[in-house]
Amino acid sequence: MADRNRSGQGRELIKCYLRCYFAGACFNARGYYSVGLAYAMDPGLAVIHRDPDALREARQRYVGHFNTHLFWLPCLVAIFLSAERHVASGHMPARMIERLKDTAAYTLSGIGDSVFAGSLLIFWALSSICLLLAGHFLLPLLLGIGFFLGLQCFRIYTFWAGHRLGLAFLERLRRWDLINWGQRIKLLNGGLLLGIWILAWPRPMLWTAWTGVALSMALFARGLHYRNIPREIVLVAFLAAMWGLPWIVNSVRQLF
Repeated sequence: MADRNRSGQGRELIKCYLRCYFAGACFNARGYYSVGLAYAMDPGLAVIHRDPDALREARQRYVGHFNTHLFWLPCLVAIFLSAERHVASGHMPARMIERLKDTAAYTLSGIGDSVFAGSLLIFWALSSICLLLAGHFLLPLLLGIGFFLGLQCFRIYTFWAGHRLGLAFLERLRRWDLINWGQRIKLLNGGLLLGIWILAWPRPMLWTAWTGVALSMALFARGLHYRNIPREIVLVAFLAAMWGLPWIVNSVRQLF
């Protein structure tokens, strides 16, 4: 009987993990990912809370506003299920779930936006562009497949560890120092961007012209950082300046 119960719990956990892939399909402006979170949590909650009233109360805890980075959702679902087991056994008050939900979700959301969206995703895109400009067509495909499989391994591991360790897994995540790793990747992305400029520059390459354009691009980007100007306007201004640069240079030469 115990083996049968464990087998049933394992199947429900797999359902919870697989449902995390559909969480973004129910995104809405009011609750953000609340519907997706409730959908992913439901099989596990039904196993943990056998009493209908307790199950109804548990479901109510996950229908409010919820927002995080979706790459972290399996981890959060597993941690929430671990907390629900403590609630069901009487070792944790139910009101702690809401505090845990908000704190963990928003903290991991910031880390996800910085590391995944702001660093690794950009690294993959810039690396693929560099490889394509260098004449490699199979390597970008393999790189994309590698990143995709790596993401699935990350999601599976964090789901397993979150379910096994519960709240203690958050302390392990803190030791990973992901924020600083995101900053290091961003520095690497800057080097890749320079590589794209070199590979895409028309041949024969004049380093003086390339350096001038690169510095101009950096200057425009710096101005965009400090001024609240739409990026589209900055881009058009930069392209116009680059288009008119040869005419300006020739006019100056004729004057002097």
